[in-house]
Amino acid sequence: MLIGLIKTMRPRQWSKNIFVFVALIFDNKLTDPISVLRTLGAFVLLCLMSSAVYLMNDLADIENDRQHPTKKQRPLPSGQLSPTIAAIAAVVLAAGSLVAGFALDFELGLVLLAYLIIQVAYTFWLKNVVLVDVMMVTAGFILRIAAGVVVINVERFSPWLYVFGGFLALFMILGKRRHELILLGAGASSHRSILEEYNLDLIDRLLGIVTTSAVVSYSLYTFLAEGVPDNHMMMLSIPFVVYAIFRYLYLIHVRHEGGAPEDIFLRDRPMQMSMVLFGIVVFVAIYILG
Repeated sequence: MLIGLIKTMRPRQWSKNIFVFVALIFDNKLTDPISVLRTLGAFVLLCLMSSAVYLMNDLADIENDRQHPTKKQRPLPSGQLSPTIAAIAAVVLAAGSLVAGFALDFELGLVLLAYLIIQVAYTFWLKNVVLVDVMMVTAGFILRIAAGVVVINVERFSPWLYVFGGFLALFMILGKRRHELILLGAGASSHRSILEEYNLDLIDRLLGIVTTSAVVSYSLYTFLAEGVPDNHMMMLSIPFVVYAIFRYLYLIHVRHEGGAPEDIFLRDRPMQMSMVLFGIVVFVAIYILG
C-alpha cells in the first residue's frame, strides 16, 4: 500500500514544478545561496501540494480510470491503495504544505492556497466546462512561476515570462488532450466526459494559435523586456525554443505520442539536447555576458 501511495503521488510529475525556478534563473539569482535555498523550499512544498492534488484527482476519477486502458492499472482503480488512506494522505500533504508555505513566506502561502483552491474547483466542477478546463490547468503552471517570484527579491524578472510560461503550458496540455482523443477513440467521453466537447480539428486549431503565441511571447521577451541584457544574446535562445516546440508537434502528429509531457522530455534525446543548448545560451547571456 505504501508503494501504491507513492505511485499515486506521481513523483515523475514533480518535474512540472521546475517552473518555480524560472524567476531564480532569469532574475540572475543562481549565484545567491539564500535565493536558491528559498526556491528549493518552494519547489518541495509545490511537490507536496501537487501530490495532494493528484491523490484528490484520482479519488474523484476512480470509476472513470477503471475504463481507461492504462489508468486502470493505477493503485486506486486497481485496488492496490485504499481510498481512505489516499484521502487522509491528501489532507495531511495539503495542510502541511500550506502551513510550511506561510511559515517560509506569507505570499508563498497565498500562492499555494490559490493553487489548491483552483485545483479543487477544477476537480469537482471546472474540469467539465469546455475550454475553461484547459485554462485552469494552465493557471496552475502560472502559479508555479509566481511561487518562485514571491520567495526571492526579484529585480529583473519580466511579466513576459508569465505570458510565455502560460502559453507553453497550454501548448503541452492541448497536446495531451489530443493524445487522449486518439488513444481512447469513441470511448473518450466515458473516461473523461469533457472530451466529448473536443475533436481533433478543434484541438489542432487551438494548438496552432497557442504555438504562435508561445513563440511570439518569448521572442518579445528577449528584446523588449526590461532587465534583459543589452547585448541581445538572449535572442540566440529563440531557435532552441522554436525547435523544442516544433519537435513536440512532430512527436504528437507524426509519432503519435503526446501523453504525459514529462515522459516525452525524459525520453526524447533531441528534445533534451535542445533544452541543454537553450540553458547554455541563457546562462552565457545572463550570467557571463550580462
